[in-house]
Amino acid sequence: MSLLKPIDEDHGGKGPKKRAPRNRTLEVRGTEAKAFREGLLSVEGLKSESIVGRTILGDCFQAFDVLPRAIVDLLVLDPPYNLNKKFGGSTFSRVPVAEYTKWLKQLFVNVKPLLKPTATVYICGDWFTSASIFEAASEHFTVRNRITWEREKGRGALTNWKNSSEDIWFCTVSDRFAFNVDAVKMRRRVIAPYRDADGQPKDWNETGNGNFRDTHPSNLWTDITIPFWSMPENTDHPTQKSEKLIAKLVLASSNPGELVFDPFLGSGTTSVVAKKLGRQYCGIELEEAYALLAEKRLILAEGDRQIQGYSERVFWERNTLNVINSRAKCEGDLLPFDKLR
Repeated sequence: MSLLKPIDEDHGGKGPKKRAPRNRTLEVRGTEAKAFREGLLSVEGLKSESIVGRTILGDCFQAFDVLPRAIVDLLVLDPPYNLNKKFGGSTFSRVPVAEYTKWLKQLFVNVKPLLKPTATVYICGDWFTSASIFEAASEHFTVRNRITWEREKGRGALTNWKNSSEDIWFCTVSDRFAFNVDAVKMRRRVIAPYRDADGQPKDWNETGNGNFRDTHPSNLWTDITIPFWSMPENTDHPTQKSEKLIAKLVLASSNPGELVFDPFLGSGTTSVVAKKLGRQYCGIELEEAYALLAEKRLILAEGDRQIQGYSERVFWERNTLNVINSRAKCEGDLLPFDKLR
């Protein structure tokens, strides 16, 4: 029941994009594509092979019926939003709200049997699709919160407010679910450094590189950077989520060794983050070009477990960690937070 339609045009013969020398956008070269393609799992092979650690190429609605039941601990859903968007060789056209809501309800019906009773579900959307998400999700899950995150880029408008935010709906299958609050704390600069009667910092740390406090996470995120040309995680996927954003979901709502599943995988961010953080993973992607990018990123993750903006087991305010690292490098040493005193 896919609302994505193939684009009736020839995509061959265009060759690789010309990029500036410092552009770090990931590409799959011709010599790599064959090897990565062999690593993909087809929908037809789901009954005979394990899905753990694999990228499945095909329509997720065709895969749901043959995937194992009750195996998923964390489901990350980033389906096409209800707006006009091109995804490689496919396109999504905005449909009436009722039709999109009906499509979401069918998606939840099909994917729910794959979830454990203790599973958590995160559903991505924008302001326009959020009404549909809430209505559809409420019929199948317990809706616990809505995260709103700031997308610092956005197209300006002359007769409306600039659209620069997106939503993530936090849902669970039951009242038994994981939420590791200490794993997703935010390290912020201290603006008002209060001290106790003895003159010691109160709930904050004083370092040679500034004053910081680890704060509990809220449902308003202003520290997310959308992948762009100079970031090594960047690809040509038009709606790629950042590794930092997905890492918050994975750390909060799964434990090491548990299975994270993303049936709209895109260029692989959810699987890559799960791998970097010691979780099992599986993803489904309709477009081969994006599935191949996911395979390349998973291989690169074997030698690089870093996540931009996440260090010392905390998430840092946007641009803060870069300042700390720059100062430490100037002094000839890159020290962990608990030693920067």
